[in-house]
Amino acid sequence: MISVGQTRGFPFAVCRAKTPPMAQAPLLQLSDIALGWGGAPVLDGLDLVIQPGDRLALVGRNGSGKSTLMKVMAGLIEPDRGARACAPGVTVGYMEQDPDYAGFATLGDYAAQALDPGEAYRVELAAEGLTFDPALDPARASGGERRRAALARLLAEAPELMLLDEPTNHLDIGAITWLEERLRETRAGFVLISHDRAFLNALARGTLWIDRGQVRRRDGPFEGFEDWRERVWEAEDAARHKLDRKIRAEARWAVEGISARRKRNQGRVRALQALRAERAAQIRRQGTAAMALEAAPASGKLVAELDGVTKAQGGRVLLRDLSLRITRGERLALMGPNGCGKTTVLRLILGEDEPDAGSIRRGTGLEVALFDQTRAQLDGDATLWENLTGDPLMRVSGQADQVMVRGTPRHVVGYLKDFLFDDSQARAPVRSLSGGEKARLLLAKLMAREANLLVLDEPTNDLDIETLDLLQDLLGGFEGTVILVSHDRDFVDRVASSTLVFEGQGRATLYAGGWSDARAQGARFAVAEAAGKPGSAAPPKPAPKAAAPVRRAKLSFAEKHRLETLPDEIARLEAEIGKLERLLADPELFTRAPEKFSKATAALAQRQDALAQAEEDWLALAEKAEALEG
Repeated sequence: MISVGQTRGFPFAVCRAKTPPMAQAPLLQLSDIALGWGGAPVLDGLDLVIQPGDRLALVGRNGSGKSTLMKVMAGLIEPDRGARACAPGVTVGYMEQDPDYAGFATLGDYAAQALDPGEAYRVELAAEGLTFDPALDPARASGGERRRAALARLLAEAPELMLLDEPTNHLDIGAITWLEERLRETRAGFVLISHDRAFLNALARGTLWIDRGQVRRRDGPFEGFEDWRERVWEAEDAARHKLDRKIRAEARWAVEGISARRKRNQGRVRALQALRAERAAQIRRQGTAAMALEAAPASGKLVAELDGVTKAQGGRVLLRDLSLRITRGERLALMGPNGCGKTTVLRLILGEDEPDAGSIRRGTGLEVALFDQTRAQLDGDATLWENLTGDPLMRVSGQADQVMVRGTPRHVVGYLKDFLFDDSQARAPVRSLSGGEKARLLLAKLMAREANLLVLDEPTNDLDIETLDLLQDLLGGFEGTVILVSHDRDFVDRVASSTLVFEGQGRATLYAGGWSDARAQGARFAVAEAAGKPGSAAPPKPAPKAAAPVRRAKLSFAEKHRLETLPDEIARLEAEIGKLERLLADPELFTRAPEKFSKATAALAQRQDALAQAEEDWLALAEKAEALEG
């Protein structure tokens, strides 16, 4: 088997040996697509063209229809109206979220089902990079291993258009980095759904934004998407405000002036009715969840102290001589490959396990709230209502429709609405929820209680970007301690004050700051050992020689792109500033056009600030690049 470092020639990077027919024709075209399940349409009047080489992020709120749209693209769902067309000879591959493994003895057999025998090595290459065992029986595989096999199948088949729905879920840092490299090299087009900003920033050259049944497209790096979205919403709010004012004015006329001119002005009355119908037809944006965290009384200054802790499991040493001190108010992130011991550290800190060697001292007055990545705290067969009211910590004695939220009784439906669930979902079983909705329900349970220690094990899986932003802000304002396990590099950068990096063979090193800071300080993230084979011990590796040079970190893709584009941005800002200064040099401008003078003055100040920031960014990135190269 080829090692991860040797897979730059991975076969799907060159797609097909033959030139696709109609190379300039669109890969996929959707025309006037409409689809609904009752109530507001999921899609309405959608026209979409995907060209060869397109690299598109598909984003939107949880439940907005991202996965549904992707299945329409794949031809798995027939729309109520409209047409789907692919160029002749073009193959479209879709990464299934819950693949059917019936009839397959191993994960590798499933992944290689469409390949010729001589192409089976492609699955081995993908399994190496994605760290799963292709010989594993699907019945014994975890959900994450089954999803990685589905991703391996897509990569090995190398279609001209790849559709990837949350491909980074259940992947560790090493596998995510490997996947980024493969997608960066490919000549195939792809559309991907992901909440991982770092992943999207590295790969997307355009964004499809699905919002209330409509899909808007923006070309350019993903970094600019959120600013663009805010501008779209501001324009929408301005248009809605203008329409509301017009309706009020026309309604006032209808009350005060119509009686004397009833026959002459029936057209104006009909116009008012049309305005009201237009306003009623507008679909209001979904707000953000009304999440809140409230800290319990402060714990002692010491939260936990591990001294020389060693822990083995399944014949493999997970932790070797780990010393770690966690104090009140710290935001500690744990990062490393799947199976390296992150969850073991959590269990040791919480007292659910004890070390084989070394000692652990735990602080006093700890009130713990745990977010479990397996969602084990949710009963899939019970309803959302029953999951909340059945929780002993949330139960209100004698009130079947009430839950206790941070010491205050709340109606269960009202509390669910805070987390964007509607009335009809309250009595639905939890198993009917999407991954993002299950994550929000678990957050609802966690945030109902006061705590001074939050333990969050992969909280970002399946959450949309807006909810991630809100969670980040809440953690920033939380007065207690946060211990976070995550593979989401951007989220860790935004939240963590220190990062414990698992570097292999039981070694773990603490670094100040988040993921990017740890990388800059020379952290080396371990690759998952034994390709994810459970219970197997990896062969011992020789210790690095003392004289061996430390591999330097590199600028991230986003930093490199920013450094390359900053000179053009600086030149543009300088030109705009010069134009505004020439305009304001007119001594009569204020008297002749005071409003224009005011707008130009504000624009000049804004561009001067932007120029100063751009120059500062360029200087910092240029110095960093020079230091890394040196």
